[in-house]
Amino acid sequence: MSSSNQRLYWVDQARGWSIFLVVYGHNFPVIEPYIYSVHVPLFFFISGMFHKAPLSKVSVIHRAKTLLIPYFSWASMLFLFWLFVGRNFGKSSTLDLSPLDNFLGIFYAQGGQQYMDWGIPLWFLPCIFMVFVFYGWLWRVIPTRYMDSAVLVSGILGMLWAKFVNISLPWSIDVALVALIFYRLGHLLKWPLEGLSIKNTLAIFTLMLGIHLIAFYLNPEKIDMYRSIYGNPLLFLLSGAAGSMAYLLLFKLLPRLSVLSYLGQHSIVILATHLRALTLIKLLLFLALSSTVFVFSEWEKLGLSLIQLALIVPIIWMVNKTFPLLDGKPKRN
Repeated sequence: MSSSNQRLYWVDQARGWSIFLVVYGHNFPVIEPYIYSVHVPLFFFISGMFHKAPLSKVSVIHRAKTLLIPYFSWASMLFLFWLFVGRNFGKSSTLDLSPLDNFLGIFYAQGGQQYMDWGIPLWFLPCIFMVFVFYGWLWRVIPTRYMDSAVLVSGILGMLWAKFVNISLPWSIDVALVALIFYRLGHLLKWPLEGLSIKNTLAIFTLMLGIHLIAFYLNPEKIDMYRSIYGNPLLFLLSGAAGSMAYLLLFKLLPRLSVLSYLGQHSIVILATHLRALTLIKLLLFLALSSTVFVFSEWEKLGLSLIQLALIVPIIWMVNKTFPLLDGKPKRN
């Protein structure tokens, strides 16, 4: 197997693991605080591994096609479903949410349930687009020797904004400034991680896992990058960066897991549809049990996550057969 193929499968597996954690975390398991400490940093880290060049018109258009077209397409469909169906059922029916606010939320892409009750997880797509733009611009205008400092200053500014201003910026711009740190690490460490021997991979995996778990344990607050909640900033960065490397190296050590690779290659569709898959499951349970109140055990929450993913597989197939841009893939000729 070639080096590029080897790299592809373990990175895809790590991305697949991260999107699984997104689905599992939204079922509120007991380990939810741990999941939130690492799954989003890991996505940013992996994205940075594939940043190829300074900002250009061509690169911006390409990333807009692979991130913003899927975002606005899914956001529009989910909003319409919410407007005519979803807001009349479940918790949404008790909140008296504004249709206008939720419509505006499509374009603001940051605002919590008041503005994005139709699909909060989609916040990530405009945010990662902004990370790409910021990083490409810095690479274009900042001398290489100052790049690390510029990224660090950007991250500090993002954290200061969250601490002292407490206004959610459109497209999660403040979060994007913080995410640049993980993105930069991914860009810098792509080839060093690829070139590690098995012995060194195991040693560094063990070290990174230890740092990740200790930093997570010591951080006094539950992390939530979407809401700009970082707790202790240093512990947050240590936990997120070390955890990202630990999981990447873990999947480099493990045999190929095709299911995770598949999830990683189709993370946009999963991100967009997994909550609606949960809605379908709860509807079927309601029809079977005539109850709207469900209390799930930890094992049942894990099972729900797996069923959600299974329900999404036909959607992935249909999307990639008919309109692959919805999955961030180029159109077929």
